[in-house]
Amino acid sequence: MTASATKERTCDLAGGLDWEVEAALAWHDEDARATIATLLLDCKHLREQLAMAEQAMSRGLTRGWKPTYQRPDE
Repeated sequence: MTASATKERTCDLAGGLDWEVEAALAWHDEDARATIATLLLDCKHLREQLAMAEQAMSRGLTRGWKPTYQRPDE
């Protein structure tokens, strides 16, 4: 992916997330630290849930698919 394509994709993602960022900040009365703390706790919880699901599901059920814990670099 070229630098301009990466920049364009990042802008597209950022533009689509603007309202979500504003909603998260509004939920925490514009307190950025509280918003970040909540998001980090949510990430931690979801990673724990993903780890439990990975242990509980069989490889046959998912046809070899395994969850990833990091977003792929696109």
